[in-house]
Amino acid sequence: MNTINGEILWVDDEIESLKSQILFLKNKGYMVEAVSNGYDALELIPKKHFDVVLLDESMPGMTGLEVLQKIKAEWPLLPVVMVTKNEAENIMEEAIGAQISDYLIKPVNPNQVLLSLKKIMEGKRLVSEKTTSNYQQEFRNLFMALNDRPNHEEWRELYRKLVFWELEMTKSGSTEMMEVLQSQKSEANTEFFKYVSKNYADWISGKSEAPLLSHKVFKEKVAPSLKAGTPTFLVVIDNFRYDQWKAIQPLLSQYFQLEEEDTFYSILPTATQYCRNALFAGLLPVDIEKQFPNEWKNDEDEGGKNLYEDVFLEAQLKRLRLDSLKMQYVKITNNEHAKALEDNIHNYLRNDLTVIVYNFVDMLSHARTEMEVLKELAGDEASYRSLTLSWFEHSPLFGALRKIADKDIQLLITTDHGTQKVRTPSKVIGDRATTTNLRYKHGRNLQYEDRDVLAFRDPKLAGLPRPNVSSTFIFAKEDVFLCYPNNYNHYVNYYRNTFQHGGISLEEMIVPVVKLRSK
Repeated sequence: MNTINGEILWVDDEIESLKSQILFLKNKGYMVEAVSNGYDALELIPKKHFDVVLLDESMPGMTGLEVLQKIKAEWPLLPVVMVTKNEAENIMEEAIGAQISDYLIKPVNPNQVLLSLKKIMEGKRLVSEKTTSNYQQEFRNLFMALNDRPNHEEWRELYRKLVFWELEMTKSGSTEMMEVLQSQKSEANTEFFKYVSKNYADWISGKSEAPLLSHKVFKEKVAPSLKAGTPTFLVVIDNFRYDQWKAIQPLLSQYFQLEEEDTFYSILPTATQYCRNALFAGLLPVDIEKQFPNEWKNDEDEGGKNLYEDVFLEAQLKRLRLDSLKMQYVKITNNEHAKALEDNIHNYLRNDLTVIVYNFVDMLSHARTEMEVLKELAGDEASYRSLTLSWFEHSPLFGALRKIADKDIQLLITTDHGTQKVRTPSKVIGDRATTTNLRYKHGRNLQYEDRDVLAFRDPKLAGLPRPNVSSTFIFAKEDVFLCYPNNYNHYVNYYRNTFQHGGISLEEMIVPVVKLRSK
């Protein structure tokens, strides 16, 4: 029995002249029904299942465009290929605007029609097969790179490739190869944890060459771009991973030209009060505490931990001798602030530098306690990216950026740290002063599983303040989350498969910093 590749409805007033084409398609495994006018086509469509309609544009009685409008009104998901002698631009634009799947100019040869049908009906399968084949060839290269003791630059490139393949696999829908990729990503995080554990203290002390870290990002990536008279917008999106940047990049590329895409290493702990303060101060947390004893807050201190970012930034600008530039700092923590930003964005064009801190995760989940909502909406990395894309596309932030896209501006987008989906619980015992974070903790007399964490008994070795004389910092590896023994099972079930930050993983530590310009 021959396999049927698809059922086609071909609508053309000169259908008799297409017999050889129809025979060619039938020999290729397609069932073809032919009619000579739009009325017969509209009568036939609800009675039979068709995969694609081949529609002539120029027909007496009812034109192809009129038939197309009626098809899209009644059966919007039915693919239509417009076939026409008319190359007039307005005809093409009207057909494309009505969401045709393809456009063929007469005379068409049989292979053109076949290619169009394959693209529409078998495109996803063909893409999936090609993606799978390409990844299988790349798999060995990635495996060898993982086992070749990569340095910090090679780790960034390796992570970039893993994200590339994850996005490709998501598009192609290849579930089997996605499982292989996830396994490879997990292995990469295991090796990355070992690498960071071995080298982090030396990076902080300067004993070995360090990657670009949070506290150097402004000086290295932002400051060189600043100049009086050219408005620069620095957008810092909270909890923004590299794969989330790749998800929104196509939207921004419609309005801005990408000049540079880079990544940097977020400092430990990969938490806002440490990373973002370091970004704006241009200092490690231990040095921020020394220079700003009244503004720096440790985890257990009362009050907000990121209330002085503008103060830190002004001090850094002064150190860099950029304090003559007109700078404005804007913090977005709710939708009212976001709408005000969109409404007033043109006012910021008077500044040399406008810094916009956008609390992205807070905006998504409305409150951190509503974790179940985010958990359902973002069950895995692909849906988390999809949620990011949907949020950004409809956000006042994107609306604001679109409003100034036609001005001569520079746009830099970065973050404080990423997030990791946690799956593996690990028990920690501490006293009342122990912090409650799931991916890192500090306190006195901590008891923990050595294999699950990187520990610093002297926080200064990690560039961190020492809240108490005997404070120890611990950072969770890979997808581990740290739980107390009390009510253990409840908290394990509550937090498992949620996105957390503060620990050591590729997703949390290697994060984007990108530079764009108006087109």
